[in-house]
Amino acid sequence: MPAAVAAALAKTGSLRVEGPHAPSTVKRRLAHWSTLHRWRGLEGPFASPALRAAVRMAVRASARPRRRKSKRAVTRDILDRLLATCGSDRLADTRDRALLLIAFGSGGRRRSEIARLRVEQLSEEAPVPTDLLRDPASPRLPCLAITLGRTKTAQADDDARVLMIGPPVEALRVWLERARISKGALFRAIDPWGVVGERPLTPQSINLILKRRCALAGLDPKEFSAHGLRSGFLTEAVRAGVSLPEAMQQSQHRSVQQAASYYNDADRQRGKAARLTV
Repeated sequence: MPAAVAAALAKTGSLRVEGPHAPSTVKRRLAHWSTLHRWRGLEGPFASPALRAAVRMAVRASARPRRRKSKRAVTRDILDRLLATCGSDRLADTRDRALLLIAFGSGGRRRSEIARLRVEQLSEEAPVPTDLLRDPASPRLPCLAITLGRTKTAQADDDARVLMIGPPVEALRVWLERARISKGALFRAIDPWGVVGERPLTPQSINLILKRRCALAGLDPKEFSAHGLRSGFLTEAVRAGVSLPEAMQQSQHRSVQQAASYYNDADRQRGKAARLTV
């Protein structure tokens, strides 16, 4: 970018670090500039073959490995440790318990999707048996459906829906009742006096909530981010023997390759593939 533009952005705090930048950062900034040009009715060079070829060559020449958004996945054992920190009657604990269970149980939702969730996106479903395969007459579990609306890979009119069964539904109902929320944003900020606000949490706030819970659970917050809930869901699905297509239906991944990539490298040591010579 031009030096004058870079200096202006750095002065306002919008440009945090100087280059060289990761290829993903360059692609994201080019996309932003392209959008701004279109809004102003300008063409710009962003669709030119020369620029695209230059970006591809830069990606190939980059020696910087692609890093995971969360160093460690929030698998079920980690999730249980985080939930154990939400055991008091404090309203923040009630909210955070519901938030963590919904984010994980609904397929590892992105933090932006959790931040945008509204009561109007929820719909009651018929309770399901605890043991659907062996005993259809077993006790029933509550079931809710979430209409996701616009996400990173879906448009608002795609009618993408995911189901939540059991503990996530129960935790969400307790939060909504205690916070007296009947419409609007699902997860909201709570002031020091315990008053629930009207505005939704920001995606960054959700990330900070997860890191705070990690610290309370005796985990290193630097190793986790909210995206670890997404990779953790798919990692846990693999451990439980859930087929990839079924897991993708819940996580709403469009690409098998992308979904498979979330199987966290940190858990490969538990698998058999790397232990064939042992």
